[in-house]
Amino acid sequence: MWAPITWKHEVPKSVASLKYTASDLVDGPGYYMTPTRSLEENMSNKWHELHAGSSKWEHLLDPLHPWLRREIVKYGEFAQATYDAFNNDSGNCLHYLERSQFTQTWSKDSNWIGFVAVSTDDESQRIGRRDIVMAWRGTVAVSEWVLDFEAKLQHIGEGDVMVEYGFHKIYRSKSESTRFNKFSASEQVMEEVKNLVKFYGERGEEVSFTITGHSLGGALALLNAYEAAATLPDLPITVISFGAPQVGNIAFRDKIDEMKVRTLRIVVKQDIVPTLPEKFMSTKILQRLLSLTGTRKWVYTHVGEELALDMTSSPYLKRKFSYKDCHNLEIYLHLLDGFHREDSSFQKGARRDIALVNKNSGMLIEELGIPENWYQVPNKGLMIFNSTSGRWVKRSRVDQEDIFSSI
Repeated sequence: MWAPITWKHEVPKSVASLKYTASDLVDGPGYYMTPTRSLEENMSNKWHELHAGSSKWEHLLDPLHPWLRREIVKYGEFAQATYDAFNNDSGNCLHYLERSQFTQTWSKDSNWIGFVAVSTDDESQRIGRRDIVMAWRGTVAVSEWVLDFEAKLQHIGEGDVMVEYGFHKIYRSKSESTRFNKFSASEQVMEEVKNLVKFYGERGEEVSFTITGHSLGGALALLNAYEAAATLPDLPITVISFGAPQVGNIAFRDKIDEMKVRTLRIVVKQDIVPTLPEKFMSTKILQRLLSLTGTRKWVYTHVGEELALDMTSSPYLKRKFSYKDCHNLEIYLHLLDGFHREDSSFQKGARRDIALVNKNSGMLIEELGIPENWYQVPNKGLMIFNSTSGRWVKRSRVDQEDIFSSI
């Protein structure tokens, strides 16, 4: 059983006092005051437009509405937290689960891949409802990379709806032979979401479900949204993804839209991942499929609306970059924080700390003096085994399933 994690963003009073008008959206001073954290401005009367994308964010993406930018960055930081919390050595979460030295190790078949969060009372009042968040981690483990390249389509549900085999397997796989993977990611998430919707619904609250993720996490977010919309048809569901690949075919896209799931995809123009898996398929292969089947049901396509960012827009980034740099989530959030509109320069008032760009990269220009790849967990994950021996060992795992369970 998952314990819901509450979240709230504290803001300086000087920032909280800002007011926005329609003129600020174009070139007013308020537009450039973009804190990384949500203001204490009440956006409850704008929730359907800004958060739920009731009009598919028409006229809100170019120029990018400052309130919408802050909300997108907020959910991007949830996605970034899944990377920061992941223990790549053991496959579990650094903050919740520890391994006992006397019992079986963390299952080789299981990797912690996300968390559920619930808005606090104050945040719920600010946005106008109780928001349940599911944050999915992107690809880290070798086994996940292997499945990422399983690019064949498979049917799910009824009709012609098909999704990528590898993503679906990660989302739905489980194994009775392992202690920590008896329930799939799908089952664990949906059980918790249904419980939370029921709990807050019985209190008379309006509830929404926002799903976020980067890369593979963005793909899992869409699969999660598809299942949640079918299971809880009256629940407002929004997907905010970063650098996500294509997940399914045209029928999948149409079904997601039919179920009124609103999807906003943040991409970097130089990032190759959002062009996959279709990038693997040559024009000749696509033409051959069309001639053989007479239909495009075997062709991948994206879902929802797109906000495209550009690596060359930031004066703080080096001009030489790799595919890996273009896919880095911290760089995504940096570019998003400085985005105003398609034809404008990087905004000078961007508030997100630029040092975060070099957290796991070396993309900041040398003049800034920020060390490359500076982020690491304390003592690189080592801890004193006991005060007597003084030995340093890797963090252990408490072997108690009734405290926490993990995906």
